[in-house]
Amino acid sequence: MKRRLSLANVPTKITKAERLSQDLGVNIFIKRDDQTGTEISGNKIRKLEYALNEAIEKGCTRIITTGGLQSNHCRATAAAATMLGLKTTALLRVTDGTKVEGNYFLDKLFGAEVVFCTPEEYRNSRNEIMHNLAQERDKNGERCYVIPEGASFGIGSLGYFEAMQEIAAQEQEIGVRFDTVVVAVGSGGTYSGLYLANKHLNLGKRVIGFAVCDDSDYFAKRIDSINKEAIEHLGFDVESRVEEIEINDKYVGIGYALSRPEELEFIKYIATLEGLVLDPVYTGKAMYGLYNQIKKGEITGAKNILFIHTGGLFGLFPKQDMFNF
Repeated sequence: MKRRLSLANVPTKITKAERLSQDLGVNIFIKRDDQTGTEISGNKIRKLEYALNEAIEKGCTRIITTGGLQSNHCRATAAAATMLGLKTTALLRVTDGTKVEGNYFLDKLFGAEVVFCTPEEYRNSRNEIMHNLAQERDKNGERCYVIPEGASFGIGSLGYFEAMQEIAAQEQEIGVRFDTVVVAVGSGGTYSGLYLANKHLNLGKRVIGFAVCDDSDYFAKRIDSINKEAIEHLGFDVESRVEEIEINDKYVGIGYALSRPEELEFIKYIATLEGLVLDPVYTGKAMYGLYNQIKKGEITGAKNILFIHTGGLFGLFPKQDMFNF
């Protein structure tokens, strides 16, 4: 298995959501990957530890990556790269303005070069645009390393392969076996690592991903592709079966990073219930989906559910005016 940097505060703790568990009649535990750091908080840094290590080994001087204006991944990349003495270019998708706040504010604070693109350019040619940016900067004497959205590619997947190993060790420590692991899915890399480790270690867990964009068929194929790429980095074979990849796409709502009033009310409900802050893009939608699926009786046989809190706090602040208090 590839080497990685040590940037994140791991292992992240696991806590039980006592009142939520009582509400649902199922034990709900939270894996606090929102606490992997401050500037680098969230799930992305686990993936970046592997990707950035490879960039350094290749002698790269600039990282080029992409995401939405409030991308947690771009913010974590800019922060981590700066810590390592590397420069960052962030290709950000813009829809309705570029107010400097939240994650975008932090991108600027960390000194990232920001290039904007339209939603159409992002959807159809973001990888081509990033490689063109890399070629331009390479001509000026830099050496660029391109990381796809969410660091969701083979080497990034290793971060959550390792995280599942971490979870298995914590199960032994706390004396609880998690039969179900739940995570938000926005680009597929986090789910990929969890899936592969679950298979390789024969943990027998049900891994459920709640899509925050696109549909289940898209993500099943996308994750299967990441799995196959990740296996090359693992150094041993793991069978990836696309039909085993479980993605629920019923709670995408009105689109990526777009919030419905009921989703924001649910975020407020969880905050007042548990003192736990979810974000509007990923964990808010995923927990909202999990909550409603359990209430509807559509997740059966689960006794101990582990919800992976993938962070996103900074993306909550640009939406504060949408909450009703």
